[in-house]
Amino acid sequence: MHGPDLVSWLLAALTAASGGYCLSRLRRAPCTPATAPAVPGAGRGAATGRLHAHEADLAEGLMGFGMAAMAVAGTAVPGEVWAWVYGPPAVLLVLAAARWPDRRAHRLHHAVGALAMTYTALAMTAAHGHAGHHPAAGSPALTGALLAYFGGYALWSGSRLLSGSGGTAAVASAGLPRACRLSMGIGMFAMLLTM
Repeated sequence: MHGPDLVSWLLAALTAASGGYCLSRLRRAPCTPATAPAVPGAGRGAATGRLHAHEADLAEGLMGFGMAAMAVAGTAVPGEVWAWVYGPPAVLLVLAAARWPDRRAHRLHHAVGALAMTYTALAMTAAHGHAGHHPAAGSPALTGALLAYFGGYALWSGSRLLSGSGGTAAVASAGLPRACRLSMGIGMFAMLLTM
């Protein structure tokens, strides 16, 4: 990541903490019910909800730790490695969104995030290869579009945290995943901004 080292380390700490929290949620809520329901199919809705939550937690954990590693390692890791880390999950998420309509928007958001991580890594690696000067990394139009998307997402997810009357923040057990998503959106926005 181009920019001050302090910003890189703070971004790494924020996104690693968010990624760690998301992955810790995988252990706390099992994907399948502990006991089989008495009536076949009775627990299906709850199990499906947990499966979607696991999918989201896994994607957000991958994004959090990847953003932390990319913020610290920068161009020390070749962009092709990051493309192989984030390209396949992006393709799988796009295919899952096309195949199953439930949670389509959430899957597409994670696909955009994975593709943005791939784009950021490849663009930073290409810009780092130019010795003597620091040209703008990547396509300005695509970077601007991704900045608009993640900036808008950060504003939208931040506004969802304000759910109580009088604008009180709701960062309890239900609000913590939203705060996690907000920090990831801000982190992606910051990474794109430094390109």
